[in-house]
Amino acid sequence: MSAPARPAKPTPPHTLSVAPMMDWTDRHCRVFHRTLTRRTLLYTEMVTTGAILHGDRDRHLAFDAGEHPVALQLGGSDARALADCTRIAQGYGYDEVNLNCGCPSDRVSSGSFGACLMGTPDVVARAVDAMRAATTLPVTVKHRIGIDELDSYEHLTGFIRTVEAAGCDTFIVHARKAWLSGLSPKENREIPPLRHEVVRQLKADFPHLTIVLNGGVLTLDAAQDALAWADGVMIGRAAYQDPFILARADQDIFGEDTLPVTRREAIHAYLPYVAAQLQAGQPLNRMMKHTLGLFAGQPGARHWKRTISEQGHKPGAGLDVVHAALAGVPDHVLDERPGQRVPA
Repeated sequence: MSAPARPAKPTPPHTLSVAPMMDWTDRHCRVFHRTLTRRTLLYTEMVTTGAILHGDRDRHLAFDAGEHPVALQLGGSDARALADCTRIAQGYGYDEVNLNCGCPSDRVSSGSFGACLMGTPDVVARAVDAMRAATTLPVTVKHRIGIDELDSYEHLTGFIRTVEAAGCDTFIVHARKAWLSGLSPKENREIPPLRHEVVRQLKADFPHLTIVLNGGVLTLDAAQDALAWADGVMIGRAAYQDPFILARADQDIFGEDTLPVTRREAIHAYLPYVAAQLQAGQPLNRMMKHTLGLFAGQPGARHWKRTISEQGHKPGAGLDVVHAALAGVPDHVLDERPGQRVPA
């Protein structure tokens, strides 16, 4: 089956992206991250095909226009269902659709999607072919370097060749193998050793493909080092636990000649969205929990987290809670611009 012609507009840059993270990178998180960086590509949490086709579609797919560029990550293995969801995603205005072939959780594997798909590259190829036929959006794949005993470089390159033949030209590679039994998802992020050299070899062997490194990249400096050979870098938990690292991304990674934002500017830019969500009936803590790491390692961080955590979940909690939390953070922390410290 041939895919529609590719769109005239450029595809989202994969130079730097924030990983899809279950329970973390929801629409509120992405709007907050967008106050820190305009250029970084943002991903949704993984959304299963069943949730889209049989659940509350808007709850899973609706997003704020300010989130662009934003990509939807799908979980599933049925080619027809994935194609239907990809078509729906284009209607919602996403910039990319990504197929999850990397999540190692038991519930994902039991549903025949996630990392277990690395054992069936033909299934992935059929899915990618159907997805590409359903859209003009880029269709990408995120995967591990191996699973269980299928962890040879030959198996990995065979997986990529098979999926590439279906039209995929962008592979986001988590530089760890996954054990589908015996390790929890958390352990699968920590115990299998990082092997960036494997991803680097992939780029050398497949220079015509877009190869994005994921796993163990904790700082923008580390991202810049990896970009010497990789086409892109995806940062995961570091961007959530210390989101202020994103504040220099547009300047350091994308080369923009603009000032990075301060923490105060980021929160103030986020507040109109928070206010609108409060009016729509969303509880304050649902939006503000994504900001808890904004002051990581700084004076006032404990006050910020405690105020938001203890007060934000209460019925009727509003922006006054945010202002009370800000009041306990020193001005020099609020007004520090990355690369330019404000005297205390």
